[in-house]
Amino acid sequence: MKFLCSSCGLRMDSLHFKQEGLMNPKLTSICDICLMRGLDPHDYSNYAVATFAQSLLYTYEGKKDDAPVKPNWIVQNKKARKRYEAFLQDYDGNEIARQQVKREDLNLAIIKSEDGEIDYIPDQDVTFAQNMEKLGLKIDFQLNEVNFIDRERIRAKYKYRCQYCGRRGHSVDHKDPVSLSHNNDLTNLTLACAECNRIKSDMPYKLFIQLNSQITKINKKLVKYENALGTLQEEFKHRRRYLAAQVHLKGVINDPELNAIRKQNKQLQDAIDSLQSDYDDLRETRKTYFETGWKLARIKANKDII
Repeated sequence: MKFLCSSCGLRMDSLHFKQEGLMNPKLTSICDICLMRGLDPHDYSNYAVATFAQSLLYTYEGKKDDAPVKPNWIVQNKKARKRYEAFLQDYDGNEIARQQVKREDLNLAIIKSEDGEIDYIPDQDVTFAQNMEKLGLKIDFQLNEVNFIDRERIRAKYKYRCQYCGRRGHSVDHKDPVSLSHNNDLTNLTLACAECNRIKSDMPYKLFIQLNSQITKINKKLVKYENALGTLQEEFKHRRRYLAAQVHLKGVINDPELNAIRKQNKQLQDAIDSLQSDYDDLRETRKTYFETGWKLARIKANKDII
């Protein structure tokens, strides 16, 4: 959920308006960035925030007058507001960034940018890391420091088989995400296929294993698909080489025997395409299953809707 700050004019996640209260949380009419400026939320009205606070039985800190006024936002330029909003969204959704850069430090950098003390406005055409650096905030995204020898040791140990689904794999994966644990010890390493590595991402190892244990039959089916496709594709390559050799020996392109081989190859290719389509559908369904499980776990852990 997003709210519009009545002071700076930025639309951002509701977490920027939420403060701890004595009994219940409280919502403020202005964002945490503007609060750091020393602005008083009681000088600003915010109908949307006030309404949500009332419905959730939260305390509302802001001006009660709901009369519309001409906005006098700190960030006057609409394009600049969009750039700040996109940057804040990147930070809010990046766990590595939140671990390494305190929100107070980020807010201070944005204030300096808005006031011109830092001659830079976050740019959507460059990377998040570049935007952070331009604002004087550095993040180390290179937390995965597993050396080549250890990687090869893990691959050999698990015989190039993904320890999650059983398919062929060569991606050395951190059980506990490196972005959370910074743990590059061998005990925290396992082998995954590229697909499982992408799906797991920063998901806690315990949750991923729990979800994965419920679809063992699906994983076995994926292995069968991979093996069948591998066999059929090798056979198709062999038949294409055979056809090329026969064309060379005969010295002609159009020939009844060659055309028969082409027809068989076409039928084999159609069968491969059909099998590949079924395989891709199952992979996509499995990916959605993990994404849904991870999302539900986070919703369950977060008792508040704001």
